Amino acid sequence: MITGLNHITIAVSDLQQSIHFYMDVLGFTGHVKWETGAYLSVGELWFCLSCDTPSAKTDYTHIAFTVSDADFPDYCQKVLAGGTKQWKQNTSEGNSLYILDPDEHKLELHAGNLTSRLDALKVRPYKQLEWL
Repeated sequence: MITGLNHITIAVSDLQQSIHFYMDVLGFTGHVKWETGAYLSVGELWFCLSCDTPSAKTDYTHIAFTVSDADFPDYCQKVLAGGTKQWKQNTSEGNSLYILDPDEHKLELHAGNLTSRLDALKVRPYKQLEWL
């Protein structure tokens, strides 16, 4: 039985550039790095960078990280000040900033949680929404 999320591994083309982005721009904690990878963390999440050839996608697949409502404006301003690119404008409940990492992995910085999203859907449901 699955009990939770264990870790996320992403392919990166330039390990040092990605370490800088995730640690210095986004504020992740670094633990170890080696010739072809690095282990970082954010909160309780184990995040692995693995040297490989990233494959760009055009779908909505992305990784979302929580940012508090209070920290959201200043944190997003800091992230964007370094030239971080955005890939989408927010159209959903809560504050979100959709950004690309150096290898164009799609990330979201989001202030909210599943409960706040479900509450918003009670007011403005998606097309053909069904509650399970």
